[in-house]
Amino acid sequence: MNRTYELMFIVRPDMADEDLDKLVANLESTVTSASGTVKAIDRMGKRRLAYMVRKFREGIYILMTIEGTGTVIHELERRLRVTEQVIKFLTVRVDEEQKRLEKIKALRDSRKKASAQPAAAASAEEAPAAAGEAPAADVPAATA
Repeated sequence: MNRTYELMFIVRPDMADEDLDKLVANLESTVTSASGTVKAIDRMGKRRLAYMVRKFREGIYILMTIEGTGTVIHELERRLRVTEQVIKFLTVRVDEEQKRLEKIKALRDSRKKASAQPAAAASAEEAPAAAGEAPAADVPAATA
């Protein structure tokens, strides 16, 4: 069963661009060889870390969006663990969150449609009354 994952990893700030390209290409080929797909790769650039990690105060952040099975992620995490240039990494499954957000959006859309229909029906009923026609049931009977 294919699921969607986000893999964020941080590499050493002194890593050359060519080496970074090789690392990303290697990880991408690992995913495709394990019958997964890489949806997006976002290089977020060099940023300051919240705390010191392996004697580094900065790191180059990379976010990969991956679709595949758990075995794909397991292999990727194994490779990231043994890669010396990678300081930290985190994998998060996001398909459940996407399903939840789609469900909320569908619920909101159905509520918008439901609230729009009574308003349209009410305006259609008010149109004859505006033309000067009074309903007969609302006229009180005069008594002497």
